[in-house]
Parts: sequence; C-alpha cells; structure tokens
Amino acid sequence: MKRVFLALVVFSFFSASAQTVDEVIQKYTANMGGMDAFNKIKTLKITGTYTTQGYDLPLTINIVNGKAFRADVEAMGTSIVRVYKDGKGWTINPMAGSTTATDITGADLNTLKSQATLASGLMDYKARGNQVELQGQADVEGVKTYKIKFTNKDDGKVTYYYISSSDYTMVKAESEVEVQGKTANVEVFFSDLKEFGGVKFFMTRSQKMDGQVFQTTTYSNIDINPTIDEKIFDKP
Repeated sequence: MKRVFLALVVFSFFSASAQTVDEVIQKYTANMGGMDAFNKIKTLKITGTYTTQGYDLPLTINIVNGKAFRADVEAMGTSIVRVYKDGKGWTINPMAGSTTATDITGADLNTLKSQATLASGLMDYKARGNQVELQGQADVEGVKTYKIKFTNKDDGKVTYYYISSSDYTMVKAESEVEVQGKTANVEVFFSDLKEFGGVKFFMTRSQKMDGQVFQTTTYSNIDINPTIDEKIFDKP
C-alpha cells in the first residue's frame, strides 16, 4: 500500500508539473468565461468603494472595451478622475492641488491602457505581443499556484501572476513600482469571484506594498453593456 500511495503522489506531482504555460492560461481564461464572452461585452459600468488610509471613498468606473477607461473617486467633496482613450490619458486630482486636466504618460498611461480592455493581457498574450514564462509552482498563503512571468510588450514591465493549480483562478499579481524614487514591491490579492454577463469578475482587490495593505477596491455592482456617452472620456 505504501508503494502504491508513493507512486500516486509522484504521479500527481509530475502531472501538475507537466502543465505548459499555454495550458495554464487557457484553463484560467476558460474559467473566467472565455475570450469570446469578454469580447461580446462592449461597455461596462462598475460602482464600488475605494478604501485607503481608513477612508471609504465612492468609486465609479466606465469602460468602452478595448478603447476607453474612466475612474472617478469621490473624496472630500471633490472627484479624482483618471481617464484613458485611444492611446492618450489625463487626470484631475484636486487632492494633489490639480484642478485642471493634466496628461498621463509613461508607466501610468500603460496601466490605464491595460484597464481599458476587459480581458487581461495574459489571456490573449500572443495576439497582443506580450511574453509569458511558466516559472514553476509557488505557495501563496496556503494556496498552491502556478507562477507565470508576464512581460508587457508596450513598456517591458514585468508582472508575476499566481494562478491556483486546483481551480485555475487568479490568486495574486505581483510587480515592482517606483515610489518617490524608490522601488517598492506591490502585490494584488483577488477574491469574491462573481459572474456577470457570462464572464467572471473579482469583486475585491486588496493591494499590499512591501507587505503592508495600503488600499482595497471593492465592487458593489457591475452593469453589462450600459449606454455610455463617450464624451466623458474627452479631455476638458
């Protein structure tokens, strides 16, 4: 019996290890609803809460899939706005002393661009020219995952994605960012998976910087294919 048990353990280990990066990504994509389902969604409106430094701030996100993204956060009677449309971005942030629209460029612009497409750049990485590499398995807070190195075509930014080896859901994303001239490690943990319009969305995203939680985004509702006036994406 011991030999049979050991053989099963070894077989299970090598079966899990034999997964290719494409197989992992395909199963993850299928679990989330599939590319066809994501592409059928033309517009999206999300309402929720952005929590940081003890404050719960109302959040509204409008997306024209593959084209435009706008996030509005209400804070102390004002609105912080971040927008991307057709290769350009702008922001208004009264909390930082800016009451007029200023351009977003560089890494921030690439981040906004990625948020304008509902399917993640990992799902159809080949079509977008991104690069991926399976770097084995890793334990994320007790969950066994596949670790995938993802390199963005636009700016070369590297993100590590951790996908559960049991149900192929995203557990965590990890990357490095520049903060006040210093490099910091940022982790995003995903939870509360729900289905809308045939695709799944994580309703909660908790972000840690160097191991400490610094912000959490919680969605309360997702509206599929609402009417969105695209003028809201135009820079004032």
